[in-house]
Amino acid sequence: MDDADNEAARQRVLEAADRLFYAHGIRAVGMDRIRDASGVSLKRLYRCFASKDELVEAYLRRRDRWVRGELADFVAKEATGLPRERVLAVFDWLEWWFGEPDFRGCPFTNAFNEVGADSARAAAAVRDHQLAVSAYLRGLIAATGAADPDAVTNRCLVLYAGSLMFATISGTTSPAKYARETAAAILPPESGSR
Repeated sequence: MDDADNEAARQRVLEAADRLFYAHGIRAVGMDRIRDASGVSLKRLYRCFASKDELVEAYLRRRDRWVRGELADFVAKEATGLPRERVLAVFDWLEWWFGEPDFRGCPFTNAFNEVGADSARAAAAVRDHQLAVSAYLRGLIAATGAADPDAVTNRCLVLYAGSLMFATISGTTSPAKYARETAAAILPPESGSR
């Protein structure tokens, strides 16, 4: 097999694992099921990913790229360009995501709750995602001129994570609206609108 064939097999495995892990949970999905869904033999699957732990990490890294890419694209397209509106657009994106028919909660929280204590690789991928989202949000908040951007970022992260949890439980998009309203109350007003 050449490198292109190996990469194609790897991507099919990863796509199948992504769909199955997110929809059904990591522990509920075995490698045989991923083999069947991807059409890649079990032997080749294990050449692509030496263990389920390695595959779970790859799934989480893929989800991280998707979440952060979709979020940044949404904020860039939907926000007015004013710093405060860019922060609030984060919660508008969450509302969009919560409304998607395949939304099953935060893949990182789900994974951490399932295997975080048993998998250093999964736990690291979850923490890396959390740090990256935090850094992105802090950059948006710092641009608002907040007196203490770290404190405002921490508050907004709690709103972000809390809305994810409540949207998962309630099956509605309203937690994102409430989080947005609360974020609006703690962000400084735009310059010139004081």
